[in-house]
Amino acid sequence: SILMFEDVCCFTGHRYLPADRLGEIKKRLEAESEACIRQGVILFETGGALGFDTMAAHTVLRLREGYAVRLRLVLPCPEQAKLWKKEDILVWRQIRQRADETVTVSPHYFSGCMHRRNRWLVEHSGRCICCLGRETGGTAYTVRYARQRGVSVGNVWPGSDQILPLE
Repeated sequence: SILMFEDVCCFTGHRYLPADRLGEIKKRLEAESEACIRQGVILFETGGALGFDTMAAHTVLRLREGYAVRLRLVLPCPEQAKLWKKEDILVWRQIRQRADETVTVSPHYFSGCMHRRNRWLVEHSGRCICCLGRETGGTAYTVRYARQRGVSVGNVWPGSDQILPLE
């Protein structure tokens, strides 16, 4: 069957999350993801980065045990994890092995490949779950881009209303 954008949800969020709020973020992420599933989302896309991307991937893999949903990993380039710590590379590899599909946006690393990956995620989604706590950086850019394209955005950052004003 042909996927419609409404059936697809992407994730974007910070690499570094406050340690004392991880439990709260995880709970909100799970609730928001399940709400998307109830509204018809069957494919989740995450960017393969450390931090929120990894948490989102693990959440989808957990939800996949009870729901007919899929995880697509959208990588900026094949060597994304090359300079990471050994234990982070291991986690990344495990997620890759368990994902339903992997898309690589650029054949090689270049300075704009993360941005390209972020735009790709938005351009292939009808909705977005973000973990956004500040209005600068890659996550804020991606959320602004999603809004410009009419993609609905839910924010799981602790204490945020569902939608953060980013104008």
